[in-house]
Amino acid sequence: MNQSQTSNRRVHDFVREIVRLTQPAKIHWCDGSQEEFDTLCSEMVQRGTLTRLNIQLRPNCYLARTHPEDVARVEERTYICSTNKEAAGPTNNWNEPTEMRERLNGLFTRCMRGRTLYVVPFCMGPLGSPFAVYGVEITDSPYVVCNMRIMTRMGQQALDALGDEGDFVPCVHSVGMPLAPGDEDATWPCNPKMTVIAHFPEDKSIWSFGSGYGGNALLGKKSLALRIASLMGHEEGWLAEHMLLSRLTSPTGESMVFAAAFPSGCGKTNLAMLVPPESMPGWKVTTLGDDIAWLRPSSEGTLHAINPENGLFGIAPGTNWSTNPAAMQTLSKNSFFTNTALTADGDVWWEGLTESPPTGLLDWQGKPWTPECKHPAAHPNARFTAPLQQCPCLDEQWNHPLGVTVDALLFGGRRDKVYPLVVQSFSWSHGVYLGATLSSETTHAAKGVAGKVRRDPFAMLPFCGHNMGDHFELWLSLEHKLTRPPLIFHVNWFLKNKNGSFAWPGFGENMRVLKWVLDRVQGHIAATHTPVGWVPIAPDFLTEGLSSQDFAALGSLFAVDVEQWLHEAALQKEFLNLFGSHLPHALENQHLELVTRLYFEELRKKERYPLPCTKRDAVSMPTPKFLEAKT
Repeated sequence: MNQSQTSNRRVHDFVREIVRLTQPAKIHWCDGSQEEFDTLCSEMVQRGTLTRLNIQLRPNCYLARTHPEDVARVEERTYICSTNKEAAGPTNNWNEPTEMRERLNGLFTRCMRGRTLYVVPFCMGPLGSPFAVYGVEITDSPYVVCNMRIMTRMGQQALDALGDEGDFVPCVHSVGMPLAPGDEDATWPCNPKMTVIAHFPEDKSIWSFGSGYGGNALLGKKSLALRIASLMGHEEGWLAEHMLLSRLTSPTGESMVFAAAFPSGCGKTNLAMLVPPESMPGWKVTTLGDDIAWLRPSSEGTLHAINPENGLFGIAPGTNWSTNPAAMQTLSKNSFFTNTALTADGDVWWEGLTESPPTGLLDWQGKPWTPECKHPAAHPNARFTAPLQQCPCLDEQWNHPLGVTVDALLFGGRRDKVYPLVVQSFSWSHGVYLGATLSSETTHAAKGVAGKVRRDPFAMLPFCGHNMGDHFELWLSLEHKLTRPPLIFHVNWFLKNKNGSFAWPGFGENMRVLKWVLDRVQGHIAATHTPVGWVPIAPDFLTEGLSSQDFAALGSLFAVDVEQWLHEAALQKEFLNLFGSHLPHALENQHLELVTRLYFEELRKKERYPLPCTKRDAVSMPTPKFLEAKT
């Protein structure tokens, strides 16, 4: 304990308690220095946990290969252990806290024998920010230590900011593989069959056992910054959301900050670092964060946001110089890669990085690989961890202690039909309804059948630390605290045509949608009413530079199929019914209004009434009523 450089009594008590329980061979207090990072990486290289990449191609970069059963989040073994089961809600796995603590005590007893216990103090959010939240993670994984240094403000700087009396979230992690004298360690120690991640709302603590992978082990990320932070937000009146945070700026200097929620595998990192097409010179997107945003109503009646993270933790497959050149630049040095393939010259490779794979590849398990193999070279959920400061399009206010004002909120999922390319909500409560009923096709990040559509409200389904119905109510309550609320939109880059091909080119062309959003925020243009929201009027949507095929498809991209939407509305209602008495009446009303508008749309088409159009007013759009239009 005399290695510690803090006088915070609660930190010392916490460390002593876990040392007694886990009985490690050594204790190391992490200072977050480059020397410490380099030493731990060298030790992991010697042990076989890491492979040092070619220093000419990727300076100070490493590849990790995990156990084949430790490759993704384990949602089915992630628990909210509230005293009251109803507080966890129907979308979380619940476990009685006393029972879970007994189970954890059994798992953690002497679990660090033969290993080093690392004390990892860290800060989520800018150091010194009034909105920052501090944590102390105890772990026996040097891989976790090094990744936490990239993803958070970690080490002595966090201890200094915490001070002698500061409060923190206690986080305990172990790979679950104690070592007896003479035991040979695994290259990737883990205990996947015993993995459990438990969150305790009453004392705001996190315990994780058995996995060394990503969000299961980097407890500052999904566990603290979303699950525990969403609990804090529920108590204090702010939102912890699975959202990117970026700024769009036009050639004339008009700008907006937008936060966007997308389930995994829907291009969130690409959107956060979007590069405009050549047909839109002078436009730019600067990045504030790619994954998590904390949103708070300000005293001025606006919505402010900070990015609590310090790094990027993204899916590698599909990332390349065409889809995301900014990410590729960010990954050029000082980065970790997990479960990618390894090239013959000591670089990393994954599906989608180049048109054809290089020769002499080793796959993500270290075995020779050729295109004739029946499995991909990189795991579909292969990841990279990189410092955010290396991002070439990093916004100058990314580390501002008070955050930035949010002008627009975007929700989006991977749907091949039903949802238009872009739609604006009629009002704040209608926008909350769009977020609450968000849906997407599943990806490899979530265990299950790929391509199956699941409801993922606010892209928070695996990450909300309390009853999702109460989360809906928290969103709705902000309307009364915001005199200048952001406009809310839903986007869908993944519409398909009758041939099964994508109907929208996506990637950089998504800038055209963001331009339309900015024009709506600024009140420059009108929009067309549909039963599901406001959509672009074709002449106001930038088409210069689009191919003739993409131009011809625009009409279908903004269309609303009433029959499909009536089916969608029925599925939305079925999902919302899960929340019982915790479902806000405002969302029930929004569903009723949606169905009513859909039926009136059929009537309108038969009687040929015109579609109403409107410009954005100073605050928000009221819901137009078809009967008024008819009169």
